[in-house]
Amino acid sequence: MKVRALDDSTYVVYYDGDLFCTYHSDVAETPFASVQNLNSSDRKYAYVIWKLSNDGKNLRLRNVNDKVVPKETRNSATVVALLTKNASNPELFGEEIEFKKEK
Repeated sequence: MKVRALDDSTYVVYYDGDLFCTYHSDVAETPFASVQNLNSSDRKYAYVIWKLSNDGKNLRLRNVNDKVVPKETRNSATVVALLTKNASNPELFGEEIEFKKEK
């Protein structure tokens, strides 16, 4: 995975041959990212929470469960409302995946 910042909240990510545009925002005091696959014809978004290790070498992501925030939800205000409403819901997130920084 390679990540390049475009500004304080927008990043381009290259992973496994695909390009993604990500937008960082905090909702209910939780660091979320909206991830858009630029190679996909429909360019749908996925939502994840993220945590970067103190040394900056490990990135952990957990996806937002589409049963809590349906994939069909297109309005960003509705997504924020659902994330805020379900912030303490243990079913909000899927399993964690970890990425290590490439040299």
